[in-house]
Amino acid sequence: MTETERQRQIITMLETRPFATVRELIDMLSVSPATIRRDIEKLHEAGEARKVFGGVASLTAAARTHALPFAQSSDLAVDAKRAIAAMAEGLCRDGDMVMVAGGSTCHQLGLRLAARSIGLYTNSMPLAAALGTQGICQLSVAGGALHREPGILYDPKAPPPDFFASRLFLGAQGVGPEGVMESHPLLPKATAPMLERADDVIVLADSRKLAVRARFLSCPIDRISTLITDDGVQDDDVRILEDAGVAVLVAPRAGDKT
Repeated sequence: MTETERQRQIITMLETRPFATVRELIDMLSVSPATIRRDIEKLHEAGEARKVFGGVASLTAAARTHALPFAQSSDLAVDAKRAIAAMAEGLCRDGDMVMVAGGSTCHQLGLRLAARSIGLYTNSMPLAAALGTQGICQLSVAGGALHREPGILYDPKAPPPDFFASRLFLGAQGVGPEGVMESHPLLPKATAPMLERADDVIVLADSRKLAVRARFLSCPIDRISTLITDDGVQDDDVRILEDAGVAVLVAPRAGDKT
């Protein structure tokens, strides 16, 4: 099969799906990883597809990428999010002060921490509302106006929190070689004050998020200490993250035997 024929097959594949991983293309075309990466690079340079973390995306999918409202996002990949939250809870010790940002995966973690003897700071209105009526954790809530679509509280004039947290748990719309990415322009602004006051940044992102490219960088890759994802993650993506100095923890989803 010639280079042109391979690239046509990749484009045809992307007509029926938004993203293909390097591993899937290797299996489909029976060529080496280096060959696939060269093909992806050439398609990207020609403007026929978009090179993304661990694979290639269709231009149509990249153009329509947008953040879902919290209520809709909460219904997606629930098993993966719960598994990630359970693993993240295991990193918290009684007496810790932690920050839990907005988003549906972080929400699952916050619910698990409700009964823990810790201090918990959040800018998530749904999480603050839930913890206000249950649990024993010491709850602190960011001030500011409620932004209903992402479900967060934010005041651009507010100073950073007046304490340092051992860990900031951060969600993501997408994760790439640059770091955590979001489509809503408010989220990087709301994240910045928490990044200033956290020792470690732990990103909670189900494996779908490593195939998403969004517009705004929320947290640079060199600020991330750990990524917790589910067992749908591709080996190539794990390697890229680990090469960047990020520890990757993989949580088995409900029903998995490993």
